[in-house]
Amino acid sequence: MDLRVRICKFLKKEVVLCVAFVLAVISSFLIHPDKKYIQYIDFRTLAILFSLMSVMAGLKLHGAFDFVGRKMLEKTKYLWQVILTLVLLTFFGSMLITNDVALITFVPFTFVVFNLLGESYRKKQVLWVVCIQTIAANLGSMLTPLGNPQNLYLYGKSGLSFGRFLLLMLPYTLTALALLCIWSFLLCVKEKKKVIQMEWKSEEQVFCNWKKIRVYLILFGICLLAVLHIMDYRISFLIVLLLIFLWDRKSLKRVDYSLLLTFVAFFIFIGNAGRISAFSLWLNQIIEGREVIVAVLASQIISNVPTALLLSGFTNKISLLIIGTNLGGLGTLIASMASLISYRQIAQEETERKGKYFLIFTISNVIFLLILLGVWKMTGVQ
Repeated sequence: MDLRVRICKFLKKEVVLCVAFVLAVISSFLIHPDKKYIQYIDFRTLAILFSLMSVMAGLKLHGAFDFVGRKMLEKTKYLWQVILTLVLLTFFGSMLITNDVALITFVPFTFVVFNLLGESYRKKQVLWVVCIQTIAANLGSMLTPLGNPQNLYLYGKSGLSFGRFLLLMLPYTLTALALLCIWSFLLCVKEKKKVIQMEWKSEEQVFCNWKKIRVYLILFGICLLAVLHIMDYRISFLIVLLLIFLWDRKSLKRVDYSLLLTFVAFFIFIGNAGRISAFSLWLNQIIEGREVIVAVLASQIISNVPTALLLSGFTNKISLLIIGTNLGGLGTLIASMASLISYRQIAQEETERKGKYFLIFTISNVIFLLILLGVWKMTGVQ
């Protein structure tokens, strides 16, 4: 019985990995394994993604993100400043530490803050703040190749320079930033009084191992050099892996290996699908001229990372896929798997109100998605 429970929990937790694995296995019956299989795998994406996840795990483990968040909140006096700080921490943090790491770090931190502010503030604001933080993470992360897994993959595949990638996503990021600021301010427009200033007692402070944090920041710089094609990704991968393994292997236990396996499974499925002429022709016909819309719609069902992996094998308009999969992270709860991190936290902290959160989340996401699709139409990128 215990084994069944464990299997059920695994299937429930790793739905995308299981689907990717099944698709890879089915496709392998149609295209039998051969020498071309190894060519399917994008080792550069996997190596950089692993390196970044390892570094971020180390920085989080040793208190770097909590320290930054707490220091910023010490300066707040009004509720709108508290909320805006929490949202902007997530928004700008996701550009460098990825959307899921930003949510894992700052959503639990948000509950700590609202517990200090008091029950009345928590009851009125916390669902909305977590919702906006989730949107902020998904939209902040779209600006940089480091922000989320599909960006890292599509950036490598597109051949775009780092600067051109930033310019491609800049209009949507600036619009998102303006919307988030307005939305955050509207949440507390009636609150004129000062809230309790965030003063963290010594026993509440997070222990920071500054020696290790400094080393991880150097490793992050090495990862960035690989992303920018300045350093060979194999060299940066070996440096990160060997140093962390010999010096701080706890961080390696916190890497999301299921995401790496999901990538591998999808690479195999996409590679095989491309060799099935009927399927390849059908998907090419669907995508042609509709790259952004198809990417947005597909993301609502299978989430944006699998969508990026799948569609990239059937179109050469990678820039449009970058736009479509990033905007496609808005919408349903599974459009971006990072959104489930916030939902799990709400389910634990606000069990009786998780249905209300789901409603707030869905309506807010649809509004943001429609506005940003309007921006895409105005930019005329085709």
